[in-house]
Amino acid sequence: MPVTSFYAAVLALIFVCLSLNVIRLRRQHKVSLGDGGHAVLQHATRAHGNFAEYVPFGLILIGLLELNGTGPVLLHVLGGTLLMGRGFHIAGVARAPGKMIFRQMGMVLTFTMFGVAATLLLFHLL
Repeated sequence: MPVTSFYAAVLALIFVCLSLNVIRLRRQHKVSLGDGGHAVLQHATRAHGNFAEYVPFGLILIGLLELNGTGPVLLHVLGGTLLMGRGFHIAGVARAPGKMIFRQMGMVLTFTMFGVAATLLLFHLL
């Protein structure tokens, strides 16, 4: 599954960067758990958490499509859409104050990718 593997690797590297950012901010603000009431840390932890909540499901959808014989061009479109969606979302959430338009664009791209991928999977099954 080379296409899924590619996006899994890229997204994992982003996840590591988000994780390190949370660790850095917790050290900077001397907070061992949670956000300690610091808005910048709250934004960083939500960017990290939201990424952790959505990316695995997106990769599962891409992987299942790849296993079901979906062509690489369509898989890259879906993977690229997931990657862009998560990137926009990070840009909208990671810093206080966030940019709502980036957050919204990120969610639209992510949900569009999920909807298209789920529909394609259902067509494969029929």
